[in-house]
Amino acid sequence: MPEHQTNHQDLQTVEELKTAKDQITSQLRKVIVGQEDVIEKLLIALLSNGHCLLVGVPGLAKTMLIRTIAETLDLSFSRIQFTPDLMPSDITGTELVEEEMGTGKRVFRFVKGPIFANIVLADEINRTPPKTQAALLQAMQEREVTAAGETFHLTPPFFVLATQNPIEQEGTYPLPEAQLDRFMFNVFVDYPKYEEEIEIVKTTTSSYKAELETVLHAEKIIELQQLVRRVPVSDHVVNYAVRLVRSTRTTSENAPSFIKDWVSWGAGPRASQYLILGAKTRAILEGRYTPECADVRELALAVLRHRIVTNFNAEADGIDSDQVIQRLIQEVREDQ
Repeated sequence: MPEHQTNHQDLQTVEELKTAKDQITSQLRKVIVGQEDVIEKLLIALLSNGHCLLVGVPGLAKTMLIRTIAETLDLSFSRIQFTPDLMPSDITGTELVEEEMGTGKRVFRFVKGPIFANIVLADEINRTPPKTQAALLQAMQEREVTAAGETFHLTPPFFVLATQNPIEQEGTYPLPEAQLDRFMFNVFVDYPKYEEEIEIVKTTTSSYKAELETVLHAEKIIELQQLVRRVPVSDHVVNYAVRLVRSTRTTSENAPSFIKDWVSWGAGPRASQYLILGAKTRAILEGRYTPECADVRELALAVLRHRIVTNFNAEADGIDSDQVIQRLIQEVREDQ
């Protein structure tokens, strides 16, 4: 196909995506009040073919939001409630022994677990031991599951959304860095504003029930994920994203002094990749054909906050990873 024809199709798809985003948002508005930033990050992660970790106290409609997105996008949805006694096979699936009707022979049959869905909600992921958390790792990274000596491919699009309660409790198992790095974004879900809470209480205590319409199907989402990869990005924006990420590392020659004071470990190359992928997706969701440095800055907190490990000095100074990132955004200039 001639290049100009492909480009014309891509430009048309960008226009379609902008319309689809508005439609998805209007559908979500029927059920979810506020949370514009969270909704935007979830859509960016989905179209970038990434996964998302939502951190927020219970009762902020995280599960409802994810279920509503699955319904609006006509995707299969499964929810796994992570508990201390959850086993890896409860996620991936189990082998059952069955007797064949004709021969009476006993055969093994693999019954697929809840991981075999387009959108998987891993609810309270930090309440289950590391062995079970690790059952998600291969699925998230390889888009496949190995069980009973066989490899099963997960049907695209495949999107893991995990929720985590930020309140330190007994019986929780913090996610290891390797697992956290699999998540494109770490999104903080905050309490609603006063007016939003009034509206939430009114709608949830009445007989109102939203009628949701499907906006996108699985095939279209896969097509849009491929489109994101084709979006051109200037060297200037890539250089800015890479410099921002490299500045988080204490070993980097360009790391500011406060990084050496407050950070134990900085972000790896996956952070740079996700900043650029996310910036591309954010641009086309807004109807623009190429990302800017402003897109990178907008996504820096969500991409970097779970990839920076602060040290005891930071704790003593009352500094968390968000404050480190915000200061970095001010220090690392576009035109260096």
